[in-house]
Amino acid sequence: MKNQISSRRPISRRAFVTRASLAALAFQSRHALALDAPVSATVRAPSGTFRGEIANNVRVFRGVPFAEPPAGALRFRPPVKAKPSSGERDATHFPASAMQWHETIAPGEPPITHSEDCLYLNIWAPEGNGPFPVFVWIHGGGFVSGHAFEPMYDGTEFARAGIVLITVGYRLGVFGFLDLGPLLDEKAESEYAGSANNALRDIIMALEWVRENVASFGGDPNRVTIGGESAGAKLTDILMGVPSAQPLFHQMISESGGAERIWTAANSATVANGFGEEWRKSSGKDLPSLKTAPASLIIESQHSFLEQWPQHFPLRAEVDGDLIPRLPIQTIAAGSTRGKRLLIGTNRDESALFIGPHPQSDPAAKDLGNLSLAKFEEVLERYKQIYPEMTEEQLRIRAVTAEEYWIPTVRVADAHLQGGGSAWMYQLDFSETNGRLRGYSYHSLDVGLVWNRPHADAENESAEAALAKQVHQAWVAFIRGDTPAAPGLPEWPAYSTTARPTMIFDTQSRIERKPQDAERRLWDGVL
Repeated sequence: MKNQISSRRPISRRAFVTRASLAALAFQSRHALALDAPVSATVRAPSGTFRGEIANNVRVFRGVPFAEPPAGALRFRPPVKAKPSSGERDATHFPASAMQWHETIAPGEPPITHSEDCLYLNIWAPEGNGPFPVFVWIHGGGFVSGHAFEPMYDGTEFARAGIVLITVGYRLGVFGFLDLGPLLDEKAESEYAGSANNALRDIIMALEWVRENVASFGGDPNRVTIGGESAGAKLTDILMGVPSAQPLFHQMISESGGAERIWTAANSATVANGFGEEWRKSSGKDLPSLKTAPASLIIESQHSFLEQWPQHFPLRAEVDGDLIPRLPIQTIAAGSTRGKRLLIGTNRDESALFIGPHPQSDPAAKDLGNLSLAKFEEVLERYKQIYPEMTEEQLRIRAVTAEEYWIPTVRVADAHLQGGGSAWMYQLDFSETNGRLRGYSYHSLDVGLVWNRPHADAENESAEAALAKQVHQAWVAFIRGDTPAAPGLPEWPAYSTTARPTMIFDTQSRIERKPQDAERRLWDGVL
């Protein structure tokens, strides 16, 4: 296929993660949770006393701090453990979301406050003493947007199933994923070196809080599952390769992730210098002013930087030789997650959301998450040989999906097995029969299924609702420590690198062995 000049996309990746923070999906969800009038609930934990609410037999605690506000002298620095709260702390309101570019408010989404003071947890817990298994959810948003309290992430359904559901906020963009060492360090001790990993450090500190405090909320600190979708899944997969984080979680769920989105120190420095140039140009200020400039001004420069940078999502974690000693996939294969369980998978047509259902031109560099355009084009040319029946539009969607999500996901699962872990693999093939993306199993479609909040406006909404019930129940079973299963699903065998058994979620779900095997082999030695 000949590469053409890119036409205007229906929605770019950066526009999606900035604007569509899944609140719109929640607004359209099949059923709003009918809550009773809440009554107060108080929990005394090692980190303080928190007053939340009880509604429909679920205790909810919002805005529980796990770290000091990473502002002022703590900007761009590793998180500092929160001091124990004095007195009784009100935990009935969500906190501010991390600093990010906010273009528009989606229909039905309430206004959101953004602040550097964003390191908080939200907890949904069953009534009773437990101990209940714990699921810590890491939100998505391309490392630059999103928040931990999107309406879709209401944990009531999980809590009703006997799980303590926790959502975690972390720093985004340049505040959590940019190495400021090359820009700000003037001393030998490198005060800001490795700051591209501060968001990971935030999540690790949140998991330390969970270990120390979750028992007070009825949770079992020895049964902690971490997981997320999109960027949240990528962070989950990277955390699998962080040696110091391993005692803090016991199994993982990865939806549309992969551990490839990480820079070498050299690449991270290149990105930092690029942002530094943009900061000087757009703000008219010197580099040291980044320490004290208004956060909103930094976000404006970040937005300009992302618009002109030639690569997809340049703000990433890095191999710093400390927190992340080498590529996470290598650490996983060497056994960092030995003995742990992994539930992992992707959607068949992830990239249809980003490049559109009818992409008229070949992908550009900004459409790719891991490869150079030249390497990608070599693989794309070979797609027609194995899928001669597909249109060029379909081939583009399939190849970009594989490059960004499917192949990185397979690599994580394979490495995890090599390192001594066990896994269950899935692929979502279900699609809605109306709307712009009808017929495609697009990126984020799985989220409403996992949280049992299917779309109300789908023509085939009854089929989607039935599948959502099954998927949610399978996730609940896994979090409890059982084999993922639900009434109506076939028996789900553990994944292996020989047969590669995969649960295909659809109107009639099924197990396939070695799905898309010829396509998978196209990427051997490439990604």
